[in-house]
Amino acid sequence: MTAGRPRRHAPPGEPVIPPAPSTIDLHTHTSRSDGLLEPAALVAAAVAAGVRLLAITDHDTLGAYRELVAADAIPPGIELICGIEINALAKGIPNVDELHVLGFGLDPADAAFEAALVDQRAARRVRFERTVARLRDLGLPIDAHVAGVNLALDDALGRPTIARALVAAGYAESIEDAFQRLIGHGCPAYVPRDGLDPIEAIEAIRAAGGLPALAHFWEAPTQVPLLRELQAVGLGGLEVHHASFTPEASATIGAVAAELRLVPTGGTDFHGDIQPYADAHAALHLPDEIGDGLLAELARLRDGRARAPGRVAGA
Repeated sequence: MTAGRPRRHAPPGEPVIPPAPSTIDLHTHTSRSDGLLEPAALVAAAVAAGVRLLAITDHDTLGAYRELVAADAIPPGIELICGIEINALAKGIPNVDELHVLGFGLDPADAAFEAALVDQRAARRVRFERTVARLRDLGLPIDAHVAGVNLALDDALGRPTIARALVAAGYAESIEDAFQRLIGHGCPAYVPRDGLDPIEAIEAIRAAGGLPALAHFWEAPTQVPLLRELQAVGLGGLEVHHASFTPEASATIGAVAAELRLVPTGGTDFHGDIQPYADAHAALHLPDEIGDGLLAELARLRDGRARAPGRVAGA
């Protein structure tokens, strides 16, 4: 596998001005991973913004989705897709730290998938503790600022949690500054992660009945060979619309998705650090046909699983 220099988002450009409010958001985060809003608060904010199809894609946990379903807390008029985002180690891909693999339409009761997520979260916890220790050694202690982290709920700990603590402690001016100077790849407090690689993440999502899609991969137009490699093991979608993409980037990435027949997806990638959900949603251009296409593919996958030998329809 080959890929270009790692970069989470596309280069800056003119902001997207949507022709109409989007009714879909397929990439969001809650406080169950590295977002700020409680699951119910995020859903309420999405409903207020006019969203009718929502995917919560917390990192390495389905906790938010399970909570909302168990509490019967999904308001009328909105459909909630069971989603995930797995930060996959880019093993064997030069100059790339990790690829982010989204999963849609997963079976939340799949025991093997949950076991894989348990291992992912355990690795996150180890990395979190090692990063805090490294910052302490660098004379940048944040222990007091992470002491209140609730491991029973915020159990998919990520670097944004540490970045917020660095800002609160006065060691960084912003989340972006914390990543660029201290905890990003190649920085003094960077600690490598452990866990699934992209192929393992894709295969795990497929085995749980979901559709794997690559998130905010703005390098897609120059990385078609890599996408084909991942497609061969089950990659089924590509994020075409993202908060950081210019209209030109979305069009170019959309052309790649069409060429490879990957299901286009998109979303705000909302975490809550920069702006309220309403503002993030206002800048999202996600045509209704994106949601229609995803739902059609998820229905096809469910039908295939129901028809598989040894399975009972509806199981």
